[in-house]
Amino acid sequence: MSVPAALRWVEPPAGPAVELLDQTRLPAAEEFLTCTDVPQLVAAIGRLAVRGAPLLGMAGAYGVALAAFRADDVEAAAAAIAAARPTAVNLAVGVNRALTAWRAAELGDGATPRQGAAPGASAALAEARSIAAQEAESSAAMARHGLALVPDGARVLTHCNTGSLATAGEGTAFAVIRAAHRAGKLTRLWIDETRPLLQGARLTAWEAGRSGIPHSLLADGAAASLMASGQVDLVLTGADRIAADGSVANKIGTYGLAVLARHHRVPFVVVAPASTVDLGTPDGAAIPVEHRPAAELAIVAGQQVAPSGTEAYNPAFDVTPPSLVTAIVTERGVIQPVTPGSLRDLGAYMSLRTAS
Repeated sequence: MSVPAALRWVEPPAGPAVELLDQTRLPAAEEFLTCTDVPQLVAAIGRLAVRGAPLLGMAGAYGVALAAFRADDVEAAAAAIAAARPTAVNLAVGVNRALTAWRAAELGDGATPRQGAAPGASAALAEARSIAAQEAESSAAMARHGLALVPDGARVLTHCNTGSLATAGEGTAFAVIRAAHRAGKLTRLWIDETRPLLQGARLTAWEAGRSGIPHSLLADGAAASLMASGQVDLVLTGADRIAADGSVANKIGTYGLAVLARHHRVPFVVVAPASTVDLGTPDGAAIPVEHRPAAELAIVAGQQVAPSGTEAYNPAFDVTPPSLVTAIVTERGVIQPVTPGSLRDLGAYMSLRTAS
């Protein structure tokens, strides 16, 4: 059973709009949100109705196109979208690519922007579609490259959600998992629940079931004993930002898995498109880490589980140093070992791809 498209552009006259599969409602219900203006899209990004680094890049680009078609203040709209989630670098990259296309069409002669949608809106929309197509191509390439790192009969542990709900195509780390399943190399997929918002339980288990992948869900705290019992052969995760030194920001709990994997001598592999590599961020300490509301910890499925007024420490991401990363898989191939020098070529590649 296929997974519905997580993001769609709605053409006029029904649109312009950005339609999103509301990921906060899964797996209980498949409901779609229709964002007809940028504030609605920013709110959807903020409450994680749309999430996953590559998909956020697409959403950001389509958001710029939406503002342009509405003849809104495109610069202000772009700034609001880019600021909605600071850690995922793809969001700002997608916004900037669409904004650059809009500016080139509207301001190519240095004149004041014209009123109305065209031609900047068409240019922004074309760039958004280009980003979506590139992410789908990247997904397929990452699956091919990553498959070589999966041993026969593998028992793979993954964290958060990296499938079709997080990008175009079949995903990042989950695309490798799907490829391993199709190749007959995957014995068992272990899925961390991924507290506090349970993206593993709600989203990855849902995608795994629809893909026919044999899987088991575990509490985040059970990963240590699972590795100690020798039941994990490989850890595969995604990334929301990779710094120039190879530090990886990903969903909270990823760093702990990397430490466990190193102790138990289990390969820890990150799968992410080159668009997630940010050479402008020198190291892990420079990555901005988003902190989320306390209610996400204190309330589970509508039920209060902590006393009222309890303070909470709720970072959405943590940062794994490159010394704990066995390899990074991008559409360009496998980076191993992970060093600043091994990431520089990706910067040149992304510059060429963005300009194409």
